[in-house]
Amino acid sequence: MPTFKYIAKDRSGKQTNGSVVAQNESAALRTLTEQGKFPLEIKQDESLPFALGIAGGVRLSELVNFYNQLSDLLRAGVPMLRGLDILSKQNQRRKICRVIAELKEDVGGGASLADSMEKHPSIFPELHIGMVRAGEQGGFLEKVLRRLGIFVDQKDQLRNKIIGSMIYPIFLLIIALVVVVVLVTYFMPKLEPMFQGMELPALTVGVMRFGQILQKYFWLIIFAAVLLITMILPYIRSQSGRYKWHKLQLYLPVAGRIFRMVSICRFCRILGTLLGNGVPMINALVTSRESAGNMVMEEIIADGTESVREGKGLASALKQSEVFPADIVDMISVAEESNRLPEVLVEIAETQERRLSAKIDVAVRMLEPIMLLVVFGMVFVIAIALLLPILQMSMGAGL
Repeated sequence: MPTFKYIAKDRSGKQTNGSVVAQNESAALRTLTEQGKFPLEIKQDESLPFALGIAGGVRLSELVNFYNQLSDLLRAGVPMLRGLDILSKQNQRRKICRVIAELKEDVGGGASLADSMEKHPSIFPELHIGMVRAGEQGGFLEKVLRRLGIFVDQKDQLRNKIIGSMIYPIFLLIIALVVVVVLVTYFMPKLEPMFQGMELPALTVGVMRFGQILQKYFWLIIFAAVLLITMILPYIRSQSGRYKWHKLQLYLPVAGRIFRMVSICRFCRILGTLLGNGVPMINALVTSRESAGNMVMEEIIADGTESVREGKGLASALKQSEVFPADIVDMISVAEESNRLPEVLVEIAETQERRLSAKIDVAVRMLEPIMLLVVFGMVFVIAIALLLPILQMSMGAGL
């Protein structure tokens, strides 16, 4: 769903700014009103929020440490202002410490932690701000900060696992491409005079033509590839492009199931945590829907929010989407009927996360042999293309 930047006033008349995720501008205005804010200006943000690994110059690992350490300090009875002061002096060269110092100044001036975080939307997503606000209002801020630390840490670990597992296969692919280019552009032309006057196999002709194209249009191919990337990336960063990319993620073969379950686990855990700490259902849904990290899933959750607002069950709206697995929808339906929704949502998240972790491990282990097969296949095809004419010559000489 789109992100809207806003300038608003709270009930005390203080002006605040930040961002909110909603289906459209009307939904964004309704969300702000539910949060007790009176919008003065609102506009759609076309930028890509919360980039992978680094948010506004702050690493995810640093954000994890901030949430965990502040939670520990508050649980130990240290006042908020004192806790922020301690954390801001840990390493003053890092940007996170400068941001914490600004949070301390705002909190010292009478602002809440959530309102202070809103001034740094590139670092603290709307989901984090909404959960902190709910924790401050409900008196369970320490739990929320601990949960945010776990949430961001899991996201960082998943990202690192995927990146780490891709390094070796990508290295193999690069080596294979270099070998292929050298074979078809350097060795193949040296053998062409030997094959003159011969009726060459189709495979050999194809490889030779491929080498000639590479030799003649190498820089043009590089330029076209760079141009294509520079055109695709801005489109993916746009709202419409991001929506289509997120939709594609959900329906990819094999990987689509993993993307879908990652979003579902995040949503169930955050929603269950909020409900378990007394946050009203509508507010919890509004706050937790961004945790899915996928615009299509967020849209489905927004429809579920409207369904609940109209007095219907959450499970019925999720079932209509055909994205949530039937067994999870059934568990949510039974939990709603038995008034055990918070506990069941957390149980769903924990169970599915264990299964998902096992699937990701299997997928990661499968990457290396698959890439080895790809490399072997590319080199094998070129080798056969080179050997077939030589075998024909040998057979002809023998006859």
